[in-house]
Amino acid sequence: MAEVNARGEYAAKLATPAAAVSSIASGSKLSMGMGVSEPPALLAAIADRVRHDALRDLRVYYFESKEHAKSTILAFDLLDRIAPHCMFLSAIERELMRRAEERTVIHFVPNHFSQSARFLSEHVAIDTFVVTVSPMDEHGYFTFGTNNDYGSQVARSAKRLIVEVNPRMPRVFGDSLLHVAEVDAIVEHDAPLLECAPAPVRPVDDLIGRRIAELVPNGAVLQMGIGAVPNAVCRALVNHQDLGIHTELLTPGLVDLIERGVVTNRLKALNRRKTVFTFAMGDARLYDFINDNPGVESYPVSYVNDPAIVAQLDNVVSVNATLEMDLFGACNSEFVAGQQYSGAGGQVDFVRGAYASRGGKSIIAFQSTAQNGSVSRIVPKLSGPVTTPRTDTHFAVTEHGVFDLKGKSVRERALGLIAIASPRFRDELLDAAKKMRLV
Repeated sequence: MAEVNARGEYAAKLATPAAAVSSIASGSKLSMGMGVSEPPALLAAIADRVRHDALRDLRVYYFESKEHAKSTILAFDLLDRIAPHCMFLSAIERELMRRAEERTVIHFVPNHFSQSARFLSEHVAIDTFVVTVSPMDEHGYFTFGTNNDYGSQVARSAKRLIVEVNPRMPRVFGDSLLHVAEVDAIVEHDAPLLECAPAPVRPVDDLIGRRIAELVPNGAVLQMGIGAVPNAVCRALVNHQDLGIHTELLTPGLVDLIERGVVTNRLKALNRRKTVFTFAMGDARLYDFINDNPGVESYPVSYVNDPAIVAQLDNVVSVNATLEMDLFGACNSEFVAGQQYSGAGGQVDFVRGAYASRGGKSIIAFQSTAQNGSVSRIVPKLSGPVTTPRTDTHFAVTEHGVFDLKGKSVRERALGLIAIASPRFRDELLDAAKKMRLV
């Protein structure tokens, strides 16, 4: 009988995209699924209402946008009626900011990823949440598929929840279930899932990856960021044993380690024998791998990224990148050329959680130079806000070496970081350190 009721409730809530979004009011606050869970049909219907002047003064809160948002609610001509409140900028927002010149079209919201669901629920109070989910099962449950992150919690705190059911969205275990009774409207839309091509790994990335792999003991629990260096680290870990995964982002490189048997998760203190993530992004192989796979579980970002949760796991190794590190050891990982470039994301969450883990290591990895070697990423002073404070950084790794900042004086830090900077910039960094009275 419950199954019959679930099917009946589904049918009663099924609507066209236009009908589903018709109740969104001008002046309201909307949030959407990020990354792969952006709902293309719903976003197109919202953009259509805005374009026909049926919807104005819409605030949209979200993390990292992708192509579906770019072609709909983030279209440049709609930004006089839509105010994007972005918590992690992508190339899409950067291009909109460039086109707008002096006009403010993107409203950046500083945050730690682990706190995002709470402030969207309590401080912003979202009116409507729209998201792509996997198909409903015979018991009335959808899953959040690739994207648990802030979505699973904001979906339930928002005044109205509209889901777009895509048969290609994987069904994922863990704390990912959503019952049809919790949903206000349902739209069906079959569309290919967004794929993200892996960043090409260059020889310098492989060198950094090998340096990091030497810091990873057998039995370690991995958190990997996105980009060429994390991909190179995964390639360098193929001979390790009994690794575990508790990561913000699940990538094809991590899936490769699982399939090779390098990852077993059997030594984890939490979620033993399970690969844990909060959002996944990659290729069709990754999405197929997590579909209906009991060895893979997703949880809200408030759990996965909580430093107190991460600290309960032993030997956590966190690998993240930065745009620049100063001679004190502080990181700017989000600001370039005088403007916001990305966001803090979950970097500080895992930097703190990994170091609090027994035997844990937090690693900030980066190439020593940028712009074809013309700019040093190790600098006397940061050019933007501090993403990760100097009191939190642990290991810094470049192609020129590894430096452990913990327990080091400011003099030792300056000299140690200069030693792993590009040789081209070491003399001027040393001169700057002397002028700053660090050495």
